[in-house]
Amino acid sequence: MAQAAHFEQDEQKEIYQAFHVLVNMSPGKLDKWLQTEESRGVGFRNEGESEAVGHESGRRIVEILQRKKAELTEEDYGHMRKVVGYIKRHLAQRPEGDISQTRWRYSLMNWGHDPQQD
Repeated sequence: MAQAAHFEQDEQKEIYQAFHVLVNMSPGKLDKWLQTEESRGVGFRNEGESEAVGHESGRRIVEILQRKKAELTEEDYGHMRKVVGYIKRHLAQRPEGDISQTRWRYSLMNWGHDPQQD
């Protein structure tokens, strides 16, 4: 198993702030979304896996959002950094037109960001 990255305090602060700016869905709203067919129907699946990477990430995001800052682990900060990177990259690929029922939006929502909630 890979060793967890170690984040300095300043880096943790940056990751924490960016995560909480970009993840704009509450734990309850994200958890409810993850139970929908639309949520389960999008995203990349690793070979042999039944759950998409983003869907699995969404479940982890719910857990992180429910923790106090002092309870966050190095692994949590690593995942939070991954979430921030994904959301930023995905937002840059915004399709034209109405996004309300697009796979693009649904994928972002699995990662805790609803672009229609901005």
